[in-house]
Amino acid sequence: MRFVMGISMVVTVPSTLVLAAYFASRDSVPPYISYPLLQASLVGFAAAVSAYPAVNYTALFGKTSEGSFPWWSYTAFYPYLLTLRGYVILRRLKSKEPVYTEIKNGLFVGGWPWLQADVPPGSPAVVDCTCELPRSSSALPLPYLCIPTWDTRGPRPSDIELAVRWAVKRRSQNLPVYVHCAFGKFDSSFSFSRLRCMEPYMGRGGTYWFCEFLSFGT
Repeated sequence: MRFVMGISMVVTVPSTLVLAAYFASRDSVPPYISYPLLQASLVGFAAAVSAYPAVNYTALFGKTSEGSFPWWSYTAFYPYLLTLRGYVILRRLKSKEPVYTEIKNGLFVGGWPWLQADVPPGSPAVVDCTCELPRSSSALPLPYLCIPTWDTRGPRPSDIELAVRWAVKRRSQNLPVYVHCAFGKFDSSFSFSRLRCMEPYMGRGGTYWFCEFLSFGT
């Protein structure tokens, strides 16, 4: 059940508590305090439902192919987007683990590159496997592909194929490739992504790297 629920359960519990706080305080506090509580709760429930495996609606926040969010998304979903971003940053600051790991020469996996120091060396091409975090300023000048994926969920098969083809093309241009989710954790209990590389093999056009995305997660 833990694997099935994942982020849905993690978001549902605090959303329920926030909703209870709204009902408990709505008659005793002004609307500018109670309404944000209601909004935060409803946004959390919307995210929990959208992230459920049977639904897997990654377009909820409207993240574009360039990795940005439209103004209406921040207006409607700011309780979730800003809270998650703050949590990722605070967790990063407290963690002593490296942000990224080099799986193979020129192939890196890891977490959201918040700072320039979080980006692997060599100006890599970036495969962004998040739907809740924006393309950071440190990744703006780099080749970029967004594969919107919920935290603790795996990419769709069609997105996996797209990412593999894109990464192979970047590698044929002698560019490193950095595949990241939100946190870049690969422990056995919450792993929904593994990257398996078979390199090199010869084919028409030169040497290729084959990357099989099995799961990717926190």
